[in-house]
Amino acid sequence: VQLQASGGGLVRTGGFRELSCTVSGRLASSYAVGWFRQAQGKDREFLAAAGWRGGSPLYADSVKGRFVIYVDSAVNTVWLQMDRLNYGDTAVYYCADAPRLSPWENHHNYWGQGTQVTVSS
Repeated sequence: VQLQASGGGLVRTGGFRELSCTVSGRLASSYAVGWFRQAQGKDREFLAAAGWRGGSPLYADSVKGRFVIYVDSAVNTVWLQMDRLNYGDTAVYYCADAPRLSPWENHHNYWGQGTQVTVSS
């Protein structure tokens, strides 16, 4: 299973950015994809997760109302739309595959390489 995250870059404060994660070699046991991020000097943080077959996604309280996750299983791609970005959103963003819908890192078996998002004025 390989995950390729893309869409990172430099964003103005208050701006919008959309990240994508394309999954190849998806296993039959693959149920969901989660988005996480890691800011410099901080632990990796859960953001959102969604199931390939639909259903209600999970969101961290810190991004609820600003971030939206959506899935298209036909093209094995998951997107993370991020709005009203602020300096605290600067981080490397990762997507990861999991056999269940979960906010926990250790429930995610396969990880992409990450994409850097930098929020600046």
